[in-house]
Amino acid sequence: MAIAVMASNVLALAFTIVFARKLGQTGYGSLSALISTYIILMVPGAAVQTTVAREVSAAFAAGDPQAGAGVRRWLEGLAVALLAVTAVSVLGRHVLAAVVGVKEVPWGAAGTLPCGCLWLMVSIERGALQGFHRYGLVGASIVVEAIARLLFALALFGAGTGVTGTFLATPLSLVAIGLILLLPLARLVPRSDRGAHPLRDLFVRAGAPVAALALVAWMQDGNVIIVKHIATGRQAGSYAAAAVAAKAIMWVAIGLSLYLVPEAARRARLRERPTGVLTTTLGLIALVGVPMVLVYAAAGRSILRIAFGHKFVSAAGALPWLGLALCLLACTYLAVQYHLALHRWRFMVALAVAAIAQPAALVAIGANLTPIALGLLAVNGSLAATMVVLALRVRPEPLAFEAEEELVRGPMPVQVE
Repeated sequence: MAIAVMASNVLALAFTIVFARKLGQTGYGSLSALISTYIILMVPGAAVQTTVAREVSAAFAAGDPQAGAGVRRWLEGLAVALLAVTAVSVLGRHVLAAVVGVKEVPWGAAGTLPCGCLWLMVSIERGALQGFHRYGLVGASIVVEAIARLLFALALFGAGTGVTGTFLATPLSLVAIGLILLLPLARLVPRSDRGAHPLRDLFVRAGAPVAALALVAWMQDGNVIIVKHIATGRQAGSYAAAAVAAKAIMWVAIGLSLYLVPEAARRARLRERPTGVLTTTLGLIALVGVPMVLVYAAAGRSILRIAFGHKFVSAAGALPWLGLALCLLACTYLAVQYHLALHRWRFMVALAVAAIAQPAALVAIGANLTPIALGLLAVNGSLAATMVVLALRVRPEPLAFEAEEELVRGPMPVQVE
């Protein structure tokens, strides 16, 4: 599965490079704003997928014949919700386009909310398959989804649909992979939903992690949406390209969090101090992030020209500052996961304040890319310092809870767009 995630990110990078060149600065700026909106909407699905996987796995391991009960009902309920969300999105497409900052592509904006709903359905399917130990199938579905997205986008762009068609390739790929996964899933889950939890219970139990990771997702991708509002189309496109390069460090943070969360929880349960695992992972972020920022400072213009084309080099001055800002956000992400591992939630006040401060600071700065990156650096630096200090000062109490009582701490979805 880890290899599949890496492969999907490589394919997503290929998607970015191809369509940055095909759409140009203005078009790619709009596409990036749409994708950033979708990435934020992906957060609930990630937490719910982990919840479903945990519950199905526990029941399956115990030999419960009702393992996976409720999956059919959840998917049916979400299918009805998808129809309603699609209708509302189509009718309110101009409002959505104004909110996202893509007034020129209202039909693309209409696809964002249905895209989030489709992702939630696919997440439930993958979570159930994980619970039944069908890891190869889940990993293959991740790669196939990325390939389908690229192929749909090339076909739709070739048909002359521009930004709208390129973005709508994402929901089309989710529909395709969702239908494919239904076939093996139908043979595994029971037809009866006796004893199953309602879908709303899954959301309630994953509420705090969803809220925390949604705020981090906004801190990561919200700035791309804000810049689309305050800058010209060409500036927004160049900024989006630089943001893609800067976001590479978040891949490392997500991988490290898969080790940090269970290890911190394990040490806390054994009454050992868990701070060592946090400091180790933060050190690894520094080990990767410092060379990355230095490379961006020395050769940022060449990197943007080679990857995206000469039209995108205007953001070269902002690139090293964006890279440093995202390194600090990666530290924040690890601190958030550490807090969640110890069942702490008060830190979300600091996250919420930063989530409000970021757009306010960027709007006040105006449409200059390097000052925007510096403003983002100031906000992310303040947040990272606060979060890490709070994490290191936490004195975990003995945690004598059972596995089924644990709250879910799922990794935040990150794509390179």
